[in-house]
Amino acid sequence: MSHQLNQSKLNQLNEAAQLIYEVLPPTPALAWPGLNGALGAKLWVKHENHLPTGAFKVRGGLVYVDRLLKTQSVTGLCAATRGNHGQSIAFAAARQGLKAVIVVPKGNNPDKNQAMIALGAQLIEYGEDFDESVAHARTYAEAEGLHLVPSFHEDLVLGVATYAYELLTKVPALTKIYVPIGLGSGICGVLFAKAALGHGVEVIGVVADAFKTYPRSLHAGEPILTEPADSIADGLAVRLANPQALAMIKKGVSRIVAVGEKALLGAIGELAKHTDNLVEGAGAASLAAAFLERDTHARNDQIGIVASGGNLEAKVLAQALAL
Repeated sequence: MSHQLNQSKLNQLNEAAQLIYEVLPPTPALAWPGLNGALGAKLWVKHENHLPTGAFKVRGGLVYVDRLLKTQSVTGLCAATRGNHGQSIAFAAARQGLKAVIVVPKGNNPDKNQAMIALGAQLIEYGEDFDESVAHARTYAEAEGLHLVPSFHEDLVLGVATYAYELLTKVPALTKIYVPIGLGSGICGVLFAKAALGHGVEVIGVVADAFKTYPRSLHAGEPILTEPADSIADGLAVRLANPQALAMIKKGVSRIVAVGEKALLGAIGELAKHTDNLVEGAGAASLAAAFLERDTHARNDQIGIVASGGNLEAKVLAQALAL
């Protein structure tokens, strides 16, 4: 079912897309025969892992920093991350000649740390998890006179919405799209693009079993802080829901699927086997959910997933291929 397009949102998307295309090309959306056969339905993979940072968040970083510099004079940026948001901000900062300081939790993925350093960022390790890193980034930015980049903001959402815009315009017959939820910019971007285009696609959220922050917050009717945990899907390791994202998810997402560690490893392996792409745990979560719900897919369904986050640790890949 389709709905009336929203011209205002569509204009914003087109403007954001043109900015991004000055720096990055659109990414492919491909239907891989092996995955189609394994799932029993037509599956479209949006390959955001083909971007230079390996993830869709760089789109948001480019739009956020561009809009920031049109309204403020800043000397540098500071952000907290588990990896992909930090790479996004480091990439956008380097393009504008700005200093970037990125705060990550202790024991963060070393490959993501090196990727941020390679983009010119100063890296600070602080805290036992993402939320402790956020608190330190706020304090550090204030002390050093840096602009604190939030992990969720309407300009970040607008930027990442361009990947969904590309997918929905290439595959207008898409019936379902599975979207991983970290803090929420990705899935809110999908909802923005859906509204802009008046598309009727069903949007299904995906979280890690270890981090059911958004399902539990939706049930409680407010953001709640969940207990510390671990997951190979570190991009989904968020313990406190963002209120704005929570409201958008409540309004526009049909349901949220939780996937376990074995399912995540299985999805990483399937992507490697059938597409020759290496995708990290958070980026494979949408495929894991699509497989989990395979019995619900109709023969005429066209299903979308996003492959995002290419910083896959060797030990995790070995576990995935051993299944």
